[in-house]
Amino acid sequence: MPTASTDAQFNQDALDNIFPPDRADRFFEALFGDADEGAYDIRLVYKGKTDDQIGFEFQLKQRAGRCLACNLTYGLPDVFKRHRVIDVADVVRQIDSMLVNGKKCSEWHLGRTQEISRELHTIPLTIDLVDG
Repeated sequence: MPTASTDAQFNQDALDNIFPPDRADRFFEALFGDADEGAYDIRLVYKGKTDDQIGFEFQLKQRAGRCLACNLTYGLPDVFKRHRVIDVADVVRQIDSMLVNGKKCSEWHLGRTQEISRELHTIPLTIDLVDG
């Protein structure tokens, strides 16, 4: 998949509207009963597209004074798939509504957690595109 040659409709402001920064706090509130227990912030980032796929990633960025330990993030793709606060299916629906050129979102999947650094882990979101 091409690197992040940002398409105008998937600029960071648009993605922050789809997946607002406060969603991480709501996620941790649901998990732990207290948003302050969260070790990272979550951001949706555009990665690129081909004729038949579009790529994004959830970036998990360590919060100050917290530890983004691998054992806290490697199981997250399965949690993200079904957690109603993260709501990946709704994220995909909103992305679908932004598509142009006759394409529509089809199947989607989350990849394995990738450790970019001690402070940043990512979870790839790949969406198959079909003719609309």
